[in-house]
Amino acid sequence: MKYAIVLAGGKGTRMQSNKSKVMHEILHKPMIGHLVDHLEMIDTDKIVVVTGHQHEEVEAYLNGRVEIAYQEEQYGTGDAVSRVNQLRGLEGSTLIVLGDCALIQPESLANIFEKHQGNDLTVLSAKVAQPANYRRIVRDNQGYIDRIVDYRTLTEAEQAINEISLGIYCVNNKLLFKYLDEIKDDPATDEVNIIKLAEIMKKNGHKIQSLRVDDPEEYFGVNDRMQLLKASQWLQQKVNLKHMVNGVTIMDPNTTYIATEVTIEADAIIYPNNHIYGKTSIGAETEILPNCWIENATIGKKTVIESSKIMNTTIHNNVVVGPNSHLRMNSVVEDGCRIGNFVEFKNTFFSEGSKCSHLVYLGDTKVGKNVNIGCGVVTVNYDGKHKYQTSIGNNAFIGSNSNLIAPITIGNDAVIAAGSTVNQNVENGALAIARSRQENKPGYGTKYISKEGK
Repeated sequence: MKYAIVLAGGKGTRMQSNKSKVMHEILHKPMIGHLVDHLEMIDTDKIVVVTGHQHEEVEAYLNGRVEIAYQEEQYGTGDAVSRVNQLRGLEGSTLIVLGDCALIQPESLANIFEKHQGNDLTVLSAKVAQPANYRRIVRDNQGYIDRIVDYRTLTEAEQAINEISLGIYCVNNKLLFKYLDEIKDDPATDEVNIIKLAEIMKKNGHKIQSLRVDDPEEYFGVNDRMQLLKASQWLQQKVNLKHMVNGVTIMDPNTTYIATEVTIEADAIIYPNNHIYGKTSIGAETEILPNCWIENATIGKKTVIESSKIMNTTIHNNVVVGPNSHLRMNSVVEDGCRIGNFVEFKNTFFSEGSKCSHLVYLGDTKVGKNVNIGCGVVTVNYDGKHKYQTSIGNNAFIGSNSNLIAPITIGNDAVIAAGSTVNQNVENGALAIARSRQENKPGYGTKYISKEGK
């Protein structure tokens, strides 16, 4: 059995923030979200997250996906692990990892569990040129791990060691809880520190190994804003490279931000300064022109999106959207449509071949096929208390600057004259005119202008 203990109770004072450190985002997802996603991908049997500072925020975000242990006062990693009563007495291997280690990839996590087989404790380590404030791996004369030492208690000889502990451990679960009570307060840190587990387990004759990693940046935690930026850039580069290898053109990877779960088909083109997040999919030969924000959207093939915000929306094939459109809240745009500049859809179904070229708001609306929506059209869907639906039939023409006061149905082949405010249903094939009659007063214009000029 595979278990994971995620330590997410620390305040993270170096972040200079009021919110939990693990809730800071990398590619528009909290760090704890990345780690839990990856643990779920490798079928971890039980994930327990230890919360503490701002625990309500973390627990609300995780929303029942994991089990929770609570550490009321942050008294060290050993104390945090001891709070995980859910795993006491269970057979299996337990991964102990910090909640800000957001970059560890699923395949790397799976490799840790695999390489741990046959050992009692596996310590992840790396050799670095500048160990700085990292804990050192101290080995005995035979080259085996003897202990892990906090940088604050290093001897002069130990300061030269460049092998560091990454703070990630895989351990026999029963032995973990057997020896937790033997970990005493560390006078250097005034904490109960899990690093003492290595020394205790060696003393009791257990098999300990180090698993040295090639790219320590993948395993580093995030402690301040500079490290958050560095982690974001690492993941941004990795994700963008994956898409380029798979046949996607990304014109400027440095200004393109794509979430890990996004899928993009070959021959799509992503222009600079785009943000693509959530469970978004983009079809082949689609072009995402600069300055778009796309989140939880499905976008078909051979579609062009320009400088627009698309959220929780499905856009089919051969569609043109933008510039400066906003499509949201379960809107659907079918094949061959044109959504122009400064158009907003909310919960709107826009059928095949219809066009809406500029300055329009459609809310809670169902639009048929081959409909033309003129400039300045508004569906008036809200009366201050309730939302109502507008239905527009196939081949209808909605003239410019018209208001459709919902609930209302406009029939097939119907025409709404420009400037109309329509509050009654319009039958198939009818022309609706709902505006004040114009009256011209001969000579009054000249008289008015002359008067103004005096």
